[in-house]
Amino acid sequence: MNRMQTLFAFVLCFACLGAQAQWQWIDKDGHKVFSDRAPPPDVPPKNILKQPGGIARGAEPSAAVAPAGAAAEVAVPSGQAAPAADAPKLSTVDRDLVEKKKQQEAAAAAKIKAEDERVAKARSENCERAKAGKTMMESGVRVSLTNAKGEREVLEDTGRAAQAKQLQQQIDANCK
Repeated sequence: MNRMQTLFAFVLCFACLGAQAQWQWIDKDGHKVFSDRAPPPDVPPKNILKQPGGIARGAEPSAAVAPAGAAAEVAVPSGQAAPAADAPKLSTVDRDLVEKKKQQEAAAAAKIKAEDERVAKARSENCERAKAGKTMMESGVRVSLTNAKGEREVLEDTGRAAQAKQLQQQIDANCK
């Protein structure tokens, strides 16, 4: 029985932790609002009475958002403007999510760029092969191809013209 009581007390303590993540503010009509979500951006900071973590009115807003032991200032990467004073402060979780989203977008852009480079390289190689083949067809040198049976066939003028036409189409498609 003693184990059950201990387990129940333990579960009850964890159930109460959710109540600590409450926001309290005064809305534009003067009513007190309690919520588990941050107030809308149009609520001035002076009207926020309580933030998650038990921070009361008049406390440092960045201290309420930053975890214990973390620096209160947020480093702004070079090339970006500092956040506006009226902009809501992001929690570390939100900052991590924003950073992760930026990394995912950068990875997707890099993947697309690599694919584009691979396609451009393949087109360039196809272009060079087609140009070399057309030059060979127009040179007048005797050309032989292997047929489906594995036998060599020497191209006559009509076959040579047909091959040159196909190579020109490949040049038109790949050499831009």
